[in-house]
Amino acid sequence: MRSRTTSSQAASAPGARKKIAIVTTVWKYLSHAQHMGDRFLVGYPHEGAWRKPPIDVVALYVDQKPKDDQSAERARSFGFKVYPTIAEALRVGGDKLAVDGVLVIGEHGDYPRNDKGQILYPRYDFFRQIVDVYEADGRVAPIFNDKHLSYSFEKAKTMVSLARRLGFPFLAGSSLPVTWRRPSVDLPMGAEVEDALMIGVGGSDPMDFHALEAMQCVLERRKGGETGVKRVQLIEGDAVWRAADEGRWSRKLLEAALSRSDSLKGLTVEDGRPQNLAEGDAIKRIVANPAAYFVDYVDGVKATLLMLDGALGDYNLAVKVKGRPEILSTQFLLPPNPNVAYSACLMNHVSTMFETGRADYPVERTMLVSGILESCLDSKLKGHAPLDTPHLAVHYQPPKESVFERS
Repeated sequence: MRSRTTSSQAASAPGARKKIAIVTTVWKYLSHAQHMGDRFLVGYPHEGAWRKPPIDVVALYVDQKPKDDQSAERARSFGFKVYPTIAEALRVGGDKLAVDGVLVIGEHGDYPRNDKGQILYPRYDFFRQIVDVYEADGRVAPIFNDKHLSYSFEKAKTMVSLARRLGFPFLAGSSLPVTWRRPSVDLPMGAEVEDALMIGVGGSDPMDFHALEAMQCVLERRKGGETGVKRVQLIEGDAVWRAADEGRWSRKLLEAALSRSDSLKGLTVEDGRPQNLAEGDAIKRIVANPAAYFVDYVDGVKATLLMLDGALGDYNLAVKVKGRPEILSTQFLLPPNPNVAYSACLMNHVSTMFETGRADYPVERTMLVSGILESCLDSKLKGHAPLDTPHLAVHYQPPKESVFERS
């Protein structure tokens, strides 16, 4: 392969405004493309001011265009073109890579599901088409991939391997690791974790990924860094409550996590009475279809994700740290629609990568969580059996300073 120029040389001279292409499944109201793309077209509030990144969207590829498509309107309003192929978008109609970054948003749209219930979004296919352009043109540029890398861990691993081989910055994942936390706390770097419990809501494949990655961005700071996951299991229904009675997950941690929620259900929404949903059978009565995701790490740490539709409407984590009497707990804040300000937090990190050529946190986190989720869904498909996961022996070190929003 011909030698590659750096990402800053791919399209723009040093000091010039960066140029990016957006590659997405669909662009409509409240889609991820709308939330994220509009941050680069219009700007966003950040640390008490309005920030408009020194970045221009110069090309767009949209895989599907439903009746409420917004891509044509955005292109007319902001002066870029919607191209019929990814390669044409990256080359902006020319014959060489002509952008300094690519925003890949494979979320929303009409796509089939596999037998695990995963929506088969073409994130991997988009990525491979982008890499084909890089290899053909002898140039590279940073890529951001929204949410999990792929429904397949093997495909996710290939994506990370290609980014390493070609030498371009690669960032991915959920908005939860970078949103505000209430309170603004974190696991001390190098702490020893005794137990961890994450709680969340929403359907499987989209929302459990968010919850798992939020949990992972904290637990990766434990002693020794990340060394991977050796076993997972997903259970559902009454088995979740029996697992609590058997000591597989902690009601004390559930109490701590629920204490951070500002959207508790039960008696609170009936007549305003406070209620400790971690005690007794109250939570069992209001959560019709609970699910527990058990994650056993290679270093012996055990963590649990409880998906508790009906009990709350937000995402909260509780961690028991060795040598610390109180439980560390926090909420990962998701401000409401239609503004969804947490997407501005995420796009600010993406903007930084496009501007500097450096990713603020490791893509291996998202790769590992993509694999954890796939393996948990395999467990569900195989009668909720525990599954060994030697393929998830993923090693990486977290950033020294956490990058969640503090302002």
